[in-house]
Amino acid sequence: MWKIIASTLLILASISAFAQDTDKININLTSLQKNNWTDKELANATVITDFVQNLMNNHNFDYILEHYNDSSYVQHNRNLPDKIPGLVGFLTEFVKDYPAYTYDVKHIYVDGDYVIFHSHATLEKDDRGNDKKGMNIIDTWRLENGKIVEHWDSIQGLDTFMRFYSLISGGDIQNTNGVF
Repeated sequence: MWKIIASTLLILASISAFAQDTDKININLTSLQKNNWTDKELANATVITDFVQNLMNNHNFDYILEHYNDSSYVQHNRNLPDKIPGLVGFLTEFVKDYPAYTYDVKHIYVDGDYVIFHSHATLEKDDRGNDKKGMNIIDTWRLENGKIVEHWDSIQGLDTFMRFYSLISGGDIQNTNGVF
């Protein structure tokens, strides 16, 4: 009898865990990596993939602060503050309003210490996979000795709401680094 109960609970727990995992976007670095990357480039892409997966998809901000807070992280998006804690603070507030926010990486390009992600970000689960909703984002990170030191992005709103959001959120300059 106990074996049946234990087995049933184990199966239910497995189904529940699987169902929760399907709610998240997972970046599949293996399918996105290129054959011509050097070992260093693969290592840099691995760092950025871990960073983005935990920041943008898992919203695991404690993990980000624990593993990436030792970086200088100069931010070139003028709407975001410098340093990892500033980025985490912004995204913590952002996902309170949009808890289903995800970042689906479509392409990864690496050139030495530069890693570029071309992605589709969405605010609502129902918008995932719909290229008429959300945002088209190009993110570029620069690493030094395996640590993230700079970030640039270009964001294109794909629907009316995101275009409007971009307009109204573009006014508060949070750093003096310039966009280039």
